[in-house]
Amino acid sequence: MAPKNAQSSADTAYAHLKEAILDGELLGGTMVSEGSIADRLSMSRTPIREAFLRLQAEGWMRLYPKRGALVVEVHPHELEDILEARVVVESAAVRRFERSEVSLAQLRSDLLEQIALQRSTHATGDLGAFTAADAAFHWLIVKAGGNALLADFFATLRERQQRMTARSLWRRDDIAATVIAEHERLTDLIAMGDADAFAAALDTHVRGTHRQLLSPQSR
Repeated sequence: MAPKNAQSSADTAYAHLKEAILDGELLGGTMVSEGSIADRLSMSRTPIREAFLRLQAEGWMRLYPKRGALVVEVHPHELEDILEARVVVESAAVRRFERSEVSLAQLRSDLLEQIALQRSTHATGDLGAFTAADAAFHWLIVKAGGNALLADFFATLRERQQRMTARSLWRRDDIAATVIAEHERLTDLIAMGDADAFAAALDTHVRGTHRQLLSPQSR
């Protein structure tokens, strides 16, 4: 068993690298070395190597002996699959609201709280916090649907969703402002109980946000 301090260092390195991948600091296709990350975090290479291995096991990195670690690209087919799954799961959740006896007033309040957080983090340029709030907004909708299986499935998409959002919004203030406005529209449709209009607006929202990634030129 690794010493406690060594394990803590590996956890710290893992958390740092994972956050850098999810918030778009380390883009797909970026090659990083143990030495560069060790210098950045003022650590030895051992915990960095452990973090690399863990991230490779999760599918975020691919290791190349004596060269470093490559941040895995988000492939076009994965983008399409994630977007389709998101629309299906979130739309199903909204259609279940009446059966799940969710409080639409409380959900609206919770969603508006995430929108306010997005607005403030957008104003300060905190892309990581903005994308985290984006993921939380959509997670609240799915959780409110009351289907534990769908919620568990959606949870597996959250990190990939967050990474996609960061990449789509990287230095794109116009898209970020549109995301906020569209979240407000989605919230209004939920409060109105219009599940069909919500599904249509959600499909437009997710595809519009990631349009640049889905275009042939970005592939």
